[in-house]
Amino acid sequence: MSSPHHRASRVLADGREIIYFDDVGTNRAHDAPDLRELPAATHHSAMRFDAIAGEWITIASHRMTRTYLPSLADCPLCPTSEIGTATEIPDAEYDVVVFENRFPSFSFGAETDTNEARLDLLDRPADGRCEVLCFSSDHTASVADLPLARMETIISTWIARTEALSALPGVEQVFCFENRGEEIGVTLRHPHGQIYAYPYVTPRTEAISIQADKHFQRTGRSLLRDVLDFERADGTRVVYSGEHWTAYVPVAARWPIEIHLAPHRDVPDLPALNTDERAELAVVYQDLLRRIDHFYPEVDQVPYIAAWHQAPVRINRHLSRLHLQLFSILRAPGKLKYLAGSESAMGAWVNDAVPENVAARLRELTL
Repeated sequence: MSSPHHRASRVLADGREIIYFDDVGTNRAHDAPDLRELPAATHHSAMRFDAIAGEWITIASHRMTRTYLPSLADCPLCPTSEIGTATEIPDAEYDVVVFENRFPSFSFGAETDTNEARLDLLDRPADGRCEVLCFSSDHTASVADLPLARMETIISTWIARTEALSALPGVEQVFCFENRGEEIGVTLRHPHGQIYAYPYVTPRTEAISIQADKHFQRTGRSLLRDVLDFERADGTRVVYSGEHWTAYVPVAARWPIEIHLAPHRDVPDLPALNTDERAELAVVYQDLLRRIDHFYPEVDQVPYIAAWHQAPVRINRHLSRLHLQLFSILRAPGKLKYLAGSESAMGAWVNDAVPENVAARLRELTL
């Protein structure tokens, strides 16, 4: 993968940061000012601890007013000049851009609606940061079909933002992800992802760490390493096997379509990947997205979530291992996998799809 990618950091009208990442060989000034009249960004987010489940719940009431499925003419993620209306991106063109979410779940300096006397007992400020990552200025683009050079820029952006956000005081975990499709809950159709900097270690990561620690105490080995080695040796559920990466359908998949992508080398997070691993990732990532998109011939675009599991910033890094979880809630054309009573109330998952059959279908889609 070529490097470095040109970057330019600017400030939006309400004080939020915006950062441009150009493809290799492109070097734009990105000096267009944000001429919108916006009030200073203020947010009302607080965290409350669920003592029964042992998990943090974030209350972010200001998100009720966030933009919901606007028309192309009102898309806030298109370049300003393309649609004639001032958007979140002042420039006339861009490759990849990251900016602070206008409606964040987590934000440093967020105001709380409770008084000081209750803060320690009930609410805590939801300190952290939420960023929007636009993959292309093309409103109709999809990550799977972008040029390889753009995919390389996206990976470089994930790495740069993981490094920067991990260095912020109070940030415990960085999460890069993409939601694609209205069925998933997407509120903006423009191709984009998000990056969360959490002030705590997330429940999923904590659960993995607990299991990994038990495994290490019993065997002296890495749980996630052993899982990868098992899937590679078995081969039944392997979808892609490369020099540096393997993709497989997990033996106990929860979702109708679910793929895990893991590097062969033990690394905690995206910044730890070397040049060769990053280069192969750019190829295999788009390949897996295309396989997802063609899983059902009757469906043009399959909704999916692409979620990067990275090690926490400070604790249990030795128990964690970088991997991608790519999954879809579409169990058949026109039919969604709903998290109904068993999953939502009891956390007891039922999957209608046989993992080995899903893997076989994904393997036959040579694109």
